[in-house]
Amino acid sequence: MTKSSLVLTLSCLDRIGIVSSVTSFLAEAGLNITESQQFGDATTGLFFMRVQVEGEGAELTAVRDAMSGIGHEFSMSWQLHDMSQRPRMLVLVSRFGHCLNDLLYRHQIGALRADIPAVVSNHADFADLTASYGIEFRHLPIDGRDPAGKIRQEAALLELIDALSIDLVVLARYMQVLSPNVVERLEGRAINIHHGLLPSFKGAKPYQQAFDRGVKIIGATAHYVTSDLDEGPIISQAVANVHHAADPERLAAIGRDVECQALARAVEWHLDQRVFLNGAKTVVFSS
Repeated sequence: MTKSSLVLTLSCLDRIGIVSSVTSFLAEAGLNITESQQFGDATTGLFFMRVQVEGEGAELTAVRDAMSGIGHEFSMSWQLHDMSQRPRMLVLVSRFGHCLNDLLYRHQIGALRADIPAVVSNHADFADLTASYGIEFRHLPIDGRDPAGKIRQEAALLELIDALSIDLVVLARYMQVLSPNVVERLEGRAINIHHGLLPSFKGAKPYQQAFDRGVKIIGATAHYVTSDLDEGPIISQAVANVHHAADPERLAAIGRDVECQALARAVEWHLDQRVFLNGAKTVVFSS
């Protein structure tokens, strides 16, 4: 009989008995808990929990149906995920390819639990790189001379997301601001990487700005995409110490490394169902 691996994620108002009810239910369903994490937010009064379980021949539908009673009792927002099902991820990129290359390499060696059916770009620069990993490249250019060009490009992007049944969109240095319509369609399933510890050094030439201020650390922030540019709930951040002698080019090189680290961690945690939205913040049960 096949052993199933499932992840239960839930959030609700904190109260006595949640953990007891959930763990007792899982035991009665014949499921063995292999990992469990929980957090009660004293500020919002919300409780968050992630439980990973294994069981011989566990039927996802039967477990989900049985869980609905507990969900109703505690007014939970909950989901049960079959970890044998690989999410489908679309990567967007423009003219900086370090994060793209890092994600494609991690995917190739099996470090990301996802399928990547395609890479999309508004430029053709990384068509060969994408092809070298055996992944389809889609060039969706934007004609800046045509006021309707961006509207048509985003319509094609949304059509592709639907056609490929995409679960997660990753903006790997995709240097286009998504319209409110696209942001709304991708709510909670689009991750962006920003070159800084938000909100520092926004705009053009961030590493020149950092150099001019004599910073001693530089960082990167991976966050969910929202209508507020670069202000979405933060998932992961990475930092590196820098020397006073480092010029803007050296800062940019170090920055590329931390961008890759922060984005890869955020994507991995999202795919493993470890990230919970908590208002303008996130709760992350990192592995």
